[in-house]
Amino acid sequence: MKRPRFYQLLLAISSVFVYQTALAQPTGGSGVTDNDLQLNTITTSLPFLAITPDSRAGGMGDAGTALSANSTSIYWNTSLLSFAEQKSEVSLSYTPWLRQLTNDIHLSYLAGYKQINKIHSVGGALRFFSLGEITFTDINGDVLRDDKPSEFELVGAYAFRLADRFSIGVNGKFAYSNLTGGLTVAGVNTKPGVVGAADLSFSYFNDDAHIGKTDGTYTFGLTINNVGNKVSYSELSRRDFIPMNLKIGNSFLAEFDEYNKVTFSLDLQRLLVPTPAIYKLIDGNYQMLAGMNGDVGIITSMMQSFYDAPGVLAEDENGDYIQNQDGTYQIVEGTRLKEELAEINIAAGAEWWYSDVLALRGGVFYENKNKGNRQFLNLGASLKYNMFAIDFSYLASLNGRQSPLANTLRFTLRLNLAGN
Repeated sequence: MKRPRFYQLLLAISSVFVYQTALAQPTGGSGVTDNDLQLNTITTSLPFLAITPDSRAGGMGDAGTALSANSTSIYWNTSLLSFAEQKSEVSLSYTPWLRQLTNDIHLSYLAGYKQINKIHSVGGALRFFSLGEITFTDINGDVLRDDKPSEFELVGAYAFRLADRFSIGVNGKFAYSNLTGGLTVAGVNTKPGVVGAADLSFSYFNDDAHIGKTDGTYTFGLTINNVGNKVSYSELSRRDFIPMNLKIGNSFLAEFDEYNKVTFSLDLQRLLVPTPAIYKLIDGNYQMLAGMNGDVGIITSMMQSFYDAPGVLAEDENGDYIQNQDGTYQIVEGTRLKEELAEINIAAGAEWWYSDVLALRGGVFYENKNKGNRQFLNLGASLKYNMFAIDFSYLASLNGRQSPLANTLRFTLRLNLAGN
């Protein structure tokens, strides 16, 4: 057991959370707060690739990067399959999506894995996202046709156990996004978006960890997801990034007695795509005043995403932007760092199992108000009997009923094929 490493890592992650939260609060001094930043949400194509598909992590605030392995680990962290207690499992998840807006959008997720031996594990998953029925009209409002846009993702997964406590994983994936059905818009032919991408993952697993006198299992997970090509829906439109992201997860499963187990999980998540720069109309032309050019390659984008936040332009008493002697524009001190920190999403959750039969879950998810403002509370439960288990989760938006994510439900049915 490595107690010092566990406490140091937990302290470091907690410090990031406390620092970001503290910066978000109003202060009486010169500190930068969220209110000093501008709304600057990062958007991507194929956002369905980043939607949490399962009910277990969905009931724990989307903190699933370091949870004990099951079939939906293919989405969260494939390398954890090396440490799964069950040799094989298959699951089916269903999520009615955006029910505050419509009643015919849904996400389905089928996943399964098998441990070949102590070193090698393989798996696969199929994700299908239906956007419901959409009526296309022309500029006069005349109906062109009805269509049912949809997207899907096919994943192959492999986990390799490096040592007793270390494992790596890789996913290869193909995604297809057909949003227009080939409709011609303003004389331009549209086409589906096609993606080839990969996930990379790493895990450290210690089933002989302790906190005080409490025995348990500590897990650390690190993943880089959706590393793939940009997407365009026509020959003339720009190519956009898919939701490449970085996730760092920690969990501790505390075994209090033979009947009661509690897992605590904490994730830090952020996109690895460029932050939009600030453009302003000057003398009839749009000019980039702050930030960096986002029209870069995949690897450059992943690196640039850590330091390209534009911050806030400084203004004089007349409300005009202040220029430096070299012609660049001044940025309010501290706003670039603050904006970079604001791009880190925080997820935390807890799970209680009684006698491996009944589980109750809860969690929270926080996204900065200037980066999307997804803030919600999750609740969930599970029932397990022999080979079967059913999971359920409920999302309550902390932004009120106006949030399109409010009252989201998720359902997962799991089948232990090995029967152990």
